[in-house]
Amino acid sequence: MGGGQQQLQQLSQELQALDEEIEALEAEIAEFREEQSDIDDAVEAIETLDSGSTVQVPLGGGAYVRAEVQDIDEIIVSLGGNYSAEQSEEDAIDVLRRKQEALDDRIEETQAEVDELEDESEELEQQAQQMQQQMQQQQMQQMGQGQDDGE
Repeated sequence: MGGGQQQLQQLSQELQALDEEIEALEAEIAEFREEQSDIDDAVEAIETLDSGSTVQVPLGGGAYVRAEVQDIDEIIVSLGGNYSAEQSEEDAIDVLRRKQEALDDRIEETQAEVDELEDESEELEQQAQQMQQQMQQQQMQQMGQGQDDGE
């Protein structure tokens, strides 16, 4: 295999690795957005529920149980690192909004990485196209020389 072919194959492998990395980052962004949606649902529930409301509580595995909210003013919110704390309605919403802001920042950072990788991928694709064109031109010249030598 010629040097040009090896370089082309290497560029192809680099492009594939970049595509896989971009895919993984986009999946991360989708997870962040899903988490934000869950937070929106929680905030909406906190704002609309009253003490005495009946809710469905997930047990896991797609199973739910109906339960009555005894006191909407006592909301337990995950703080991260396997820690939770009882919060007032207002404080719980503040904690959840801060989580959303942190997710917004992570989405922006991850999207910037995706954009950077996409730019790099475009550059590599252009290099690969130029190399292919050069290799085709060289083959055409060699074929032309081969015909000239035969005459």
